[in-house]
Amino acid sequence: MSFDASQSARRVPRVLVVDDEPDILELLELTLLRMGLEVERAHNVREAVQCLDKNSYNLCLTDMRMPDGDGLDIVRHIAQYNMDVPVAVITAHGNLDNAVAALKAGAFDYLSKPVALDQLRSLVNAALTLPVSPAAAVKGERVLLGRSAAMEQVRELIGRVARSQAPVHISGESGSGKELAARLIVEKSGRREQAFIAVNCGAIPENLMESEFFGYRKGAFTGAEKDREGFFQAASRGTLFLDEVADLPLTMQVKLLRVIQERKVRKVGATDEEDVDVRILSATHHDLAELVKQGKFRQDLYYRLNVIALQMPALRDLRDDIAEIASLILHRLRGEAGVEFSPEALHALSRYDFPGNVRELENVIERGLALCSDNIIRTDDLQLCPADDIAVTTAAEGLAGRYPLTDYLDRVEREVILEALNQTGFNRTAAARILGVTFRALRYRMARLEITGPTDAEN
Repeated sequence: MSFDASQSARRVPRVLVVDDEPDILELLELTLLRMGLEVERAHNVREAVQCLDKNSYNLCLTDMRMPDGDGLDIVRHIAQYNMDVPVAVITAHGNLDNAVAALKAGAFDYLSKPVALDQLRSLVNAALTLPVSPAAAVKGERVLLGRSAAMEQVRELIGRVARSQAPVHISGESGSGKELAARLIVEKSGRREQAFIAVNCGAIPENLMESEFFGYRKGAFTGAEKDREGFFQAASRGTLFLDEVADLPLTMQVKLLRVIQERKVRKVGATDEEDVDVRILSATHHDLAELVKQGKFRQDLYYRLNVIALQMPALRDLRDDIAEIASLILHRLRGEAGVEFSPEALHALSRYDFPGNVRELENVIERGLALCSDNIIRTDDLQLCPADDIAVTTAAEGLAGRYPLTDYLDRVEREVILEALNQTGFNRTAAARILGVTFRALRYRMARLEITGPTDAEN
């Protein structure tokens, strides 16, 4: 009989279920069979390892505690031999320490006893939509630039964590690409077709946080004229990215911790809870561990968010990559124009520390494009800040802690430009003369900083 490749593509997914309790095995098997899956049983770690070594599976569900070992042994075996099998562990109710340990060891996800069948089905569906391997993930337009060892490590870790449901905390300086890393994790995951909700935790007023995150019922407070979904409901079956998570007030940290632990939310004004299936990614430019020591961030929440840690390198740590990254950004920004860097400009970029990282590099290149002549961006067109000037600005540590340096510099530049414009009645030519820049440079800076005012005579 001839083999039909389309039959292989339609092969029924096979699940290995591992538990030493016959009634649990039967419940899991019946549920999976009703989902149209093939099921194979194992009663202990030894049998599970034998099955994994002999057969291929699309998912492994294992209890945590068994007579001859625990579920972590199976997780480690799968990781050690690079088996392409997502594994989920079943833990005792309330024992999240075991769940976190499993996620760190490489488990895809976890379930708590007693097993909720709707959560089981959701987990199985998510596991079966994973790419066959990290290399088979859908390719998007987003990429992390750079060939250095530090950036290669970041790419490799993103490929590994994408196949898990574990919370990932992304740390790094402002402008280092934390949100880009979060989006790449999602694009390579089984949730890539679902919602990605990015929330700036520092931009939400404290009195609105609970209703924004969890939603509310009609009549819950003045102005609540109808039911509204929150961020968690909007990210259902997808991913919730908590940017600048260090800015969450302690009261909200407590509520967020409970949602992560219980996987349930209660809308403001509601009496019942609803299940949520959301993967949590978080990021901040602050040192969360240090904030925990200072009592400004809850230690238990820190451990729940920081199951897997991803550190984004600063651009100054990728110095050998700066010229290539700059050239690629220029190629993207210039469109059809044939603008290039002079060798001296590339050398200056490679020596600059970029306190604002890739975001600042993009701004510098945009400035160079606006100021260059004869399609060559020279060092003067970049207008890089001397190191001494940067040192003066960063000396105010309290201010730099509250504002990324590039944002602070923009604020100062905006104030100085507005002062000059006000002195000259918004005559831009006269203001440029006071500031010691060309009219074209001033016009570019006003556009970048969104400074508008009365139209003036330009001569």
